[in-house]
Amino acid sequence: MSNNRFDAMFQEADVAFNGKYKDELNRLTGLSREEIDSVVPGTEDLRVYSVLVKVVEDASRKNLSQAKLASNIRELGDVAIKIAEKALDIVL
Repeated sequence: MSNNRFDAMFQEADVAFNGKYKDELNRLTGLSREEIDSVVPGTEDLRVYSVLVKVVEDASRKNLSQAKLASNIRELGDVAIKIAEKALDIVL
């Protein structure tokens, strides 16, 4: 057993970043603060952006369908939809 308490987190991130939505996840995590602010300025956007990244990571790790991912993003609300539309090739 490894002594690194973060091993499980690294493995989980590897699965997500190599999963079904790896390209989308890379584009999403590559957005700059300015790009996010250009879509939805304010402090709320970073909180929503953080949750959106986790939703896409989860979808990638679990190999969810694009329809399910889109549904999950829609549940996050308008801010998440606007950010996703800027970064992802997903029909919302």
